[in-house]
Amino acid sequence: MNYNKHLDDETLEKMQNILKFKQKKSITDIDLRNKTVLVRVDFNVPLNDYRQITDARRIRFTLPTLFYLHNENCKIVVISHLGRPGGKKDERFNLLPVYKRLKEFFPLTTVYRAKDCIGPEVEQMVKKLNPGEILLLENPRFHPGEKANDPEFARQLAKLADIYINDAFATSHRKHASTYGVTEYFKESGYGFLVEKELKFFSQALSNPRRPFTVILGGKKVKDKLDVIKYLIGVADNIIIGGGMAYTFLSAKGYNVGKSVIDVSKLDDVRSYLHESNLNGTKIYLPVDVVVCDELDDPTHVEEVPITTIQENHMGVDIGSETIKLFKDVLKDSKQVIWQGPLGVFEKEDFENGTKEIARFLIENKIYSIICGGDSAAAFEKFGFQDNISFISTGGGASLALMKGELLPGIECLSDKEEVEFTIVNTIAQKGIQR
Repeated sequence: MNYNKHLDDETLEKMQNILKFKQKKSITDIDLRNKTVLVRVDFNVPLNDYRQITDARRIRFTLPTLFYLHNENCKIVVISHLGRPGGKKDERFNLLPVYKRLKEFFPLTTVYRAKDCIGPEVEQMVKKLNPGEILLLENPRFHPGEKANDPEFARQLAKLADIYINDAFATSHRKHASTYGVTEYFKESGYGFLVEKELKFFSQALSNPRRPFTVILGGKKVKDKLDVIKYLIGVADNIIIGGGMAYTFLSAKGYNVGKSVIDVSKLDDVRSYLHESNLNGTKIYLPVDVVVCDELDDPTHVEEVPITTIQENHMGVDIGSETIKLFKDVLKDSKQVIWQGPLGVFEKEDFENGTKEIARFLIENKIYSIICGGDSAAAFEKFGFQDNISFISTGGGASLALMKGELLPGIECLSDKEEVEFTIVNTIAQKGIQR
């Protein structure tokens, strides 16, 4: 069936944004042989108290790009941030742990580590690199110019190489010097294999979804996901809302949610989206029962209650058994799911059941699913489900931006292909998206 949402110019433009990466050069569109390449990656990996990497997926996922550059006989200059050092040098956020792991992934290749990411000493290290060798630069966020997208800082980064490759999908929504400003100083730039994989998954899922198409939204922050809901109303068939953000929706519908966190400033927006969804063929599903407790850190009282009987001194921390049944009933007929944000406080065993049960259901029923965001990915990792789901994205903010129909600055700034065949079917505006 056709969907009947009025498509204004803004909506049409957003529908095209997800496909615009096809206009840009990929790593295979560029002659890289014997060149010096600055490759932006996202090695912002989790560390324990001993500064040991607890999850190296972000490094592993970039290996195809690094191996390709190695095989092209490139001098490989790698740059990544780690944590939030606040624009100053802080040894808690240096890349020594990343350097050690990178050497393990390249046992037959010489890997060097620089003490900084710009300056004469770094430039000399780059010059002395042999083809196929790797130089890992120090955290660019040790410099205020990184987050400020300072042109001079970006220019100094660009002095290090001939060509720029962005393989950091998770930071491509940020206009930082190493992800955006630096491309101004390169004649040629493109994206790597990880970015390509991420964008292909999302472009297919959002521009030509398998139907019925269901979106699961959880986590705490309503503000981050309201624009997602606004854009997907009329595009998705179903939107399931759980996690902390569900209580703002329940409050907007007049329910007492006790001590559960709500965003009072967004209640009117939530009401308008609930109304709009009824007019545009997208069904929004909210919890019908929840698990509540008196205190999150050291609860003395935990119980499952209908949403009509949440007490003033209780807070919601997970979806209840009837809600799990409801959500499974919606999902059983779905052909595609995008999931952004957990459905409860999954970090605590007492409150993980909702997220775990829905995750298991997707896997057992082989439902094509894209999992987005660090918390969602962490949940699948905790449950041991990470190898059984269709795709886990490395980007939280970047995936949210795509789900809002936004351009990613870190992709938009890359070199255009010389000849681009890029069209959007004109009948979209006239006939709507085919369901």
